[in-house]
Amino acid sequence: MSNEPLLILVAGPYRSGTQDDLRKLADNVEAMNRAALDVYRAGHMPVTGEALALPLCELAGSTCVGDAAFDEVFHPFARRLLAHCDAVLRIGGPSAGADEMVAQARREGKRVFTSLDQLPQL
Repeated sequence: MSNEPLLILVAGPYRSGTQDDLRKLADNVEAMNRAALDVYRAGHMPVTGEALALPLCELAGSTCVGDAAFDEVFHPFARRLLAHCDAVLRIGGPSAGADEMVAQARREGKRVFTSLDQLPQL
């Protein structure tokens, strides 16, 4: 096992269970960011698709979650991003998108973690 830091995609619910309520969406992003901070403090490099894709959705012309511009960018961006990551940390409750990231990671032979204590010690 290597002592090198891993690039870890933090995947959790974004829209699931929110009915696209902006406050609930923001709460979900905050939960992923908190997990990303924990990954960082463990010595690894975290990334969330939301941090990178949401500004691009806006630039693409998205005016609300789930519109055509959002759909053009959001999930396709996460799929491309994961191709560059070493692993996924799956957090939170039900989420088709996060489960898709886990399935893709497994197909690509990447590691999947479901808790912070599973991360390799550096």
